[in-house]
Amino acid sequence: MRFRHRAAAGFATLLLPFAGLVGLASPAEAATSATATYAKTQDWGSGFEGKWTVKNTGTTALSSWTVEWDFPSGTKVTSAWDATVTSSGDHWTAKNLGWNGTLAPGASISFGFNGSGAGSPSGCKLNGGSCDGSSVPGDNAPSAPGTPSASGVTDTSVKLSWSAATDDKGIKNYDVLRDGATVATVTGTSYTDTGLSKGTDYSYTVRARDTGDQTGPASGAVKVRTTGNTEEPPPTGDKVKLGYFTEWGVYGRNYHVKNLVTSGSAAKITHINYAFGNVKNGQCVVDDTYAAYDKAYTADQSVSGTADTWDQPLRGNFNQLRQLKAKYPHIKVLYSFGGWTYSGGFGQAAQNPAAFAKSCKQVVEDPRWADVFDGIDIDWEYPNACGLTCDSSGPAALKNLTQALRSEFGQNYLVTAAITADGSNGGKIDATDYGGASQYLDWYNVMTYDYFGAFNAQGPTAPHSPLTSYSGIPQAGFNSADAIAKLKSKGVPSAKLLLGIGFYGRGWTGVTQSAPGGTATGAAPGTYEAGIEDYKVLKNTCPANGTIAGTAYAHCGNNWWSYDTPSTIAGKMSWAKNQGLGGAFFWEFSGDTTNGELVTAINNGLK
Repeated sequence: MRFRHRAAAGFATLLLPFAGLVGLASPAEAATSATATYAKTQDWGSGFEGKWTVKNTGTTALSSWTVEWDFPSGTKVTSAWDATVTSSGDHWTAKNLGWNGTLAPGASISFGFNGSGAGSPSGCKLNGGSCDGSSVPGDNAPSAPGTPSASGVTDTSVKLSWSAATDDKGIKNYDVLRDGATVATVTGTSYTDTGLSKGTDYSYTVRARDTGDQTGPASGAVKVRTTGNTEEPPPTGDKVKLGYFTEWGVYGRNYHVKNLVTSGSAAKITHINYAFGNVKNGQCVVDDTYAAYDKAYTADQSVSGTADTWDQPLRGNFNQLRQLKAKYPHIKVLYSFGGWTYSGGFGQAAQNPAAFAKSCKQVVEDPRWADVFDGIDIDWEYPNACGLTCDSSGPAALKNLTQALRSEFGQNYLVTAAITADGSNGGKIDATDYGGASQYLDWYNVMTYDYFGAFNAQGPTAPHSPLTSYSGIPQAGFNSADAIAKLKSKGVPSAKLLLGIGFYGRGWTGVTQSAPGGTATGAAPGTYEAGIEDYKVLKNTCPANGTIAGTAYAHCGNNWWSYDTPSTIAGKMSWAKNQGLGGAFFWEFSGDTTNGELVTAINNGLK
């Protein structure tokens, strides 16, 4: 969709300017070599930010790493990320986490910390050897144990069992991790975890430690849901009510997961799409790691009312979503990849769908947050057609990609896709086999908005989200009804189609005509982007004074806007039910009022 420009792209990068590197390096284990390098990436006088980079410079894989160094008295680590950092006096030790211990030849991994004091590290050791690659420790780290199996699940406990890891010097014990945090260390290959909450999702992994106290990589993850009813009932009705939560909204928009609670929206939705993961080199990757899993929340900002600590294994949006799901167990969360800005990587992904699907599952099932996500959403704009860039993967590309995703994720995960709503003859729906792809998907989010807007600066003015066609519409087929009808004709079941609602308006300036079809001189001013404004702003600054084709418009001064209101949403939800659609979705939460009146309209309309 045109609206999905990342307003805060690059923000996390701006937080971490690079300084000169101070070389400190080393071998990792027998038959390979590695280096460890330190850089002070930021200094604000009263403190600083440091970063270590471990690189495998050998020809065989490195299965774990431990970096040690000394700080002069008065210099210390105050918080750290992407490693477990401990100290004994002025001696500091950083060990890999379960997800980042394995390094292929030529690969590198970085971890960082905030510190106080003016000193620099000295006496660096990597896996017991020097950090410059001149000595080679002789002990290999253990292998990953087998993925644990769960049995005897009750309201408050679960028994876990796994196959043993292997090691050249012998296994000492195993760490059992729940949701990425160690909950027990045992010598055998089974453990019963107790004291759990009923009706709650958990994710477990296991990692081995050898007699030399080296930690190996984590096993695969097993997801467990304890038995028992929960106090929070699901929303009434059987329709999907899904909203997009934007990763970058925590910056300029100051919109956080807790806002879903304070607005009352969390109790009225069924699903959340977390947007967006990136698609790079044909692979799924986390985009803004700071917002996703490192940003610390204070007690008053967090869903649980508990402040994040510097050493907890998961922070940021992912941890807040975990807390939201604990409070509202009916909500399912999907990780959405792509969007307008990041769809360029799907063409390469389509060349090797199996590898793409495998990379996506590795991200979604990362042991630190495997319990957070219930599925994956692919927002490819657009397969075999033009969006920000033009794709020529062919009409079968989406079908091949969704088939690979379903095969990789299995039937217990949700797999969905956001798709074009271009219902014109020979348009974007006709360019792709959406009917064939639908057999592998739980539903399509049909983006029935952004049809018209100030990207055509002189107009004509037209509602950006018309439900039906109307006399004078600038483009035939650019409306919800035609798009839904065309998808049904392609063989997509009605129940697999969700109607899209925009929580924003599109507008022009230099307009003298109140009715649609007027000329303009350009885009109307917007808070974040010209030609676009949130509903919560427009309802007060330019109230709707007309309706057409099932949506609203407003002419105020020289500006002309179109957007949906609670009243027009009610009409669209009634239409969706009459069409037998699976429900509705919207872009995105932060455009709504503080009391969630648009979410309320969707919920009420789909009951």
